[in-house]
Amino acid sequence: MSVVALVPAAGRGVRLGAGMPKALVPVNGESLLLRAVRGLLASGRVHHVVVAAPADQVEVVAAELAALPSAHVVPGGAERTDSVRRALEAVERVAPDARVVLVHDAARAFTPASMIRDVVAAVERGAPAVIPVLPVTDTIKQVDEAGDVVSTVDRSRLRAVQTPQGFAIDVLREAYAAAGDVATDDAGLVERVGGKVHTVDGHPHALKITTAFDLAIAESVLAVVGVTSDAGVANDTGELE
Repeated sequence: MSVVALVPAAGRGVRLGAGMPKALVPVNGESLLLRAVRGLLASGRVHHVVVAAPADQVEVVAAELAALPSAHVVPGGAERTDSVRRALEAVERVAPDARVVLVHDAARAFTPASMIRDVVAAVERGAPAVIPVLPVTDTIKQVDEAGDVVSTVDRSRLRAVQTPQGFAIDVLREAYAAAGDVATDDAGLVERVGGKVHTVDGHPHALKITTAFDLAIAESVLAVVGVTSDAGVANDTGELE
């Protein structure tokens, strides 16, 4: 049975300000998308990757991933939810035997292979939906409409969510069949239909590159020291081995 990863990559990356789709922004000569897709495949647990590209950039994205025969490109939609839905529809053609599906942000291009494997393993053990998470370290305040603090939130049970998120494929299909609006979190759609979402440990290197500052971190630290999604590069504490 195949494991398929869906990568919604149709966003324009306005906040990054690079003048091109965010997924195609290079980090030390290689795009975020290429690094993310190659990392998924290098984990040893992902057999196919379906990328939802900007509708007018399908050929460009296909050329970018030409060296990875297990990567497939489809036109994405106006919203992230539309792109994931279109990529999910392509799974029947790409890997009809798929039982596990991941949804991964191209902007998390340095996600360690160990984290990808942990997500897949948890789904294979029977969890209908799995998300990697990190403890929230900042102090969190709840404010009112005027911007005044109402309370300080107990952060001990709060978690920041990363990707890839993993699902039994029928569970994700059911969630998207019921989704009627825009969503930025696929596990949230599963929650809406009453599904249980399990967590595994995330990793600091799986940060999402959203702003020019994030990109500078990737260029000056992660890419330079060789922190990729290949196995054995970083241990579970985030220290290089």
